[in-house]
Formats: sequence, C-alpha cells, structure tokens
Amino acid sequence: MHYLMAYGSDEQKKRWIPGMISGDIVSAIAMTEPGTGSDLQAVQTFAVRDGNHYKINGSKTFITNGHTADIVVIVCKTDREAGAKGVSLIVLETKDAKGFRRGRNLKKLGMKGSDTAELFFEDVRVPTSNLLGPEEGQGFFQLMKQLPWERLMIAITALGFIDFALEQTIAYTQERRAFGKRIMDFQNTRFKLAEMKTKAELLRSFVNDGIARLEAGTLDAATASMAKYWGSQTQNEVMHECLQLFGGYGFMMEYPIARLYADSRVQMIYGGTNEIMKELIARSIDV
Repeated sequence: MHYLMAYGSDEQKKRWIPGMISGDIVSAIAMTEPGTGSDLQAVQTFAVRDGNHYKINGSKTFITNGHTADIVVIVCKTDREAGAKGVSLIVLETKDAKGFRRGRNLKKLGMKGSDTAELFFEDVRVPTSNLLGPEEGQGFFQLMKQLPWERLMIAITALGFIDFALEQTIAYTQERRAFGKRIMDFQNTRFKLAEMKTKAELLRSFVNDGIARLEAGTLDAATASMAKYWGSQTQNEVMHECLQLFGGYGFMMEYPIARLYADSRVQMIYGGTNEIMKELIARSIDV
C-alpha cells in the first residue's frame, strides 16, 4: 500500500486503496525471481509497450500473498539495456488476467500462516495507466526510497516476536519445576532472561529512534539496514535461548515458542539479506 500512497496517481489510489484498507483487495509486491534475490537491478521480468498496454513476461518466486493477491506490484524492466534505470513498477490486476499464472504454494520452514507462491507472466497485458509514477524507469529509485521503511518494519516485527517470546518463557519458567524448585530459581535461567530482557530494551530504543526518524522524514538507508540486521539477528538469538529454556517442550509445535523459532529465521533473509544490510552500512562508512 505504501508504494501506491507514495507513487500512485489520484485515480490509482481511488481505485485500489479503499479496498486494501477494507480487506476486499489483497495485495502483493513481486520483487524476487528464481535467479535474483537482493540484487533488484538484475531482474529479468520485462514489459514491452504494445499500444496503450504493456506485455509482461517473466517469473517471480517467494511472493508473499502470491496465491491470494488481487493486485500485484510487479518489479520489471521496461528498458532491458538500462540496468537500474530501466526498472519500473507496474500494477497487475490478477482477476481474469490472461497469461498470468500462480505456481505452487511453497512449503516453508516457518511463516505457515502466510501464503508464499511462484508467479508466472506470459504476454500478460496490463494498461500503461497501471505504471506507478509519471514515467518509466523510476522503479529502482521507488524501491530504494521505500525499502528503508520495510526494513524498519522487520525490526519492529522482531521486537514484537521478542516481547511475546519473553512473556511466554517467563511464565513457563515460573511454573515449571525441576529438582524441587522452579526453573526460574536457577541462576542460569535468571541470567539468560536478564540478558534477553536487556537485548529487548536496547532494540526497543533503536526501533523507537527509527520510527521518530521515519516520521521526521530523515530515516536513511544505513540506519534502516542497521535496524533490520540487528533486530532480526537479536530476534533469532532470543528465540534460540527461549526455546532452550522450554527444554523438550520447546521442540513441540503445540508450544508457541516452536513456531516463533521457525518463523524467525526468514527475518534475516527477506527484505534484503543481513549480509546485504552489512554491505549497505559499510558503504555509508566508506564514502
């Protein structure tokens, strides 16, 4: 939705935003391809003008909401020779779209409450009026402007995971007994929880600072990358320690901590891998 709010025309906003708010329109953004992950300027999906339409060809994978999306913002090349300057964002309305096909619903390690699919485009005709922005070739710039918010959002999500995991783990260690006393009464447990609580509060301060920067319009790519990298890294460290405190029960999917552990791993991958985040941070240092 934030791509439409930032770059959509008045007509596009009127057509799609109300339904997205009400939940009648499910949306997706199609970035990743089988051979292209974090390197968005290397996408192979392309769009060719055909009168007042584009014909789109290519494929995407790992697309959240891919199986249920009513509209898909497609990252594609409108100029295949221009590199990053040839990337555009085009909105596809999926209903009755000839040549558009959804692949299998991918079986994932975690995040099983969210459908993730492959998408295929074979001469899919989309009106040129569905281009986001006033002209072609703005897509890479549009992505780079919006990705800091998406990366901060991953850090916010990480903090939510951590808060819930700690709540569950504290309750469990206060109730579960071993060797005649609560697990909470063992020094190892108390120290581990103290470490995790400290990590949570440090992350909270950084996330709150990021939100303040976002609202002030000063959130830069490097800071957002730090938040995404550090938040997801911390999230996985905390899930690991919390699951350990549950013992064998932590390995059982009927306990929320097991699902939290599985769902957390992808946070270090999507939105740009943490290795890419480190590279972006390093670029801000080596200027």
